[in-house]
Formats: sequence, C-alpha cells, structure tokens
Amino acid sequence: MKVCVFCSANNDIDPQFFEKTDELGRWLAKNGHSIVYGGCNQGLMECIAKAAHEEGGRLIGVIPTKLEEHGRVSSYIDVNIPVDNLNDRKQLMMAQSDAFVVLPGGVGTLDEIFCVAASATIGYHQKPIILYNINGFWDSLIALLDDMNEKKMLRKPWRNQISVATCLEDVVGALG
Repeated sequence: MKVCVFCSANNDIDPQFFEKTDELGRWLAKNGHSIVYGGCNQGLMECIAKAAHEEGGRLIGVIPTKLEEHGRVSSYIDVNIPVDNLNDRKQLMMAQSDAFVVLPGGVGTLDEIFCVAASATIGYHQKPIILYNINGFWDSLIALLDDMNEKKMLRKPWRNQISVATCLEDVVGALG
C-alpha cells in the first residue's frame, strides 16, 4: 500500500510528536508500505522519512519547486516527483496514495486534510483518511467538526470519512 502522510515541517515542536512519527514510519516500512509525503528535510516530514529509510522503506516525495529552490529536500527520498505548486502537489499525492494519515501540522496540513476529505465527500475517492490525534493535538479540530456536524453544516457525519486514531494500533486498524 502507498500511504500518504501529511505532517509538520517544523522542528521546534513537542518531542512526543517526533517519537510517534518515528514509530509510524518504522511500522509502515517494516510492513512493506511505501510513504508518499511532502519531501521536506525538516520537522516530522524528515522524521518519518529517516525512520522509514532506516527500516528499508520506500519514500515518494512530492516536492514543490519552491522547496527545491531553498534546499529543503530530504536526502531520504527514493522517488522525487517535482511539482510547480501546492495544488499540483495535493492532486499528485491523492493520485499516488491508497490511504492518508494526518499527523500534527500547521496550515499546510489543514489544507491537505480538507482537500482530501472534500474530495472523498463528493465521491472522487473512498480511501481511508486517518487523523492521528497524538497527545490530543487535533482535539480542537475534532470539536469544530463535531460542532459543524451538530449544526448540520456537513452533508454526512465527518466520521464517516475520517477516522480518529490516538495510538499506532488505531492507525493500523483504520488502514485495514
């Protein structure tokens, strides 16, 4: 399976995010899954790449030219797919992947999860989307989505398309 991982490219974040990301990267590689990700050499992106690489995993980096221009490309990438912009990046990541795991991240990660979820909502794909809620990082987003659901702003309950995981075992179960 090709598992897309959306996550932070920041280094100065909770060390437990790095521990859980390392654990996920190693598990994916040991179990023969390729990782599709943003290809950056910082933060959780570099962490998952290094962990998977050390376990013999295959890494597919979908990298905007702006990252390449600034020398922010991971050296762990096996397949480098250059793209012109973030929209192309999201489309290629969706096309290349069989499932999505969303780790802690910022605005870019929110953009990615909502793009993938919106695409699923209208029927472009039925691939698993897993929100990995490490140490309650996504609690506020979960509360927001629940509130939107209660206010009938969502056509279907959001949990029909997005699974919430709090540990690696939950992620593994949601991947099927």
